[in-house]
Amino acid sequence: MTKHHFSYLALGDSYTIGESVPLHEGFPYQTVQLLRKKGLHFHAPEVIAKTGWTSFELADHVLHTALNEHYDFVSLLIGVNNQYRGLEINEFENDFEYLLKKAIYFAGNKPNRVIVLSIPDWGVTPFAADRDTTKISSEINAFNKVCEDKVKKLGGHFIDITTQTRLAKNDESLLASDKLHYSAKSHAVWAEKVASTIERNL
Repeated sequence: MTKHHFSYLALGDSYTIGESVPLHEGFPYQTVQLLRKKGLHFHAPEVIAKTGWTSFELADHVLHTALNEHYDFVSLLIGVNNQYRGLEINEFENDFEYLLKKAIYFAGNKPNRVIVLSIPDWGVTPFAADRDTTKISSEINAFNKVCEDKVKKLGGHFIDITTQTRLAKNDESLLASDKLHYSAKSHAVWAEKVASTIERNL
């Protein structure tokens, strides 16, 4: 009897790619490595993400890209570029609902196979030193509330990684070399959360 090889689709932006860290150190790849160490057979993750993408740009790409009909698990992490560009939160809400429904569809209409990660707070990074960091944090909180509420309504798992990213204010080892994105050490924390959620829902 052949062992099932699980598939994992990761949707997002620079945080999903792992901007400024090697590809295999981004959280989707670290997640798969953790699961493989547990004896679970996972294909390499399929990553649909690009640095700078807003929720609309990710939604537009998903709409016009031929993806597999079905994945065993799907993660979604989006919204920081909406906040960064000062875009309307109600527009994000519409995009996010579309993306979450799409993620559930890709996961074989099993909401328990969908994992939404909260948006990291770039306001604590050196990159934001000359900006209104309190405003950034409060806007990130508002965007995350939209994500969490939609997940509660439509199903899926909402994982808070924002709290961990805020530790970078006093610990630069959590940041990548560009002092804006996050290091492999941070991605490892996120991967642990995603992997344990996947494991519980197999």
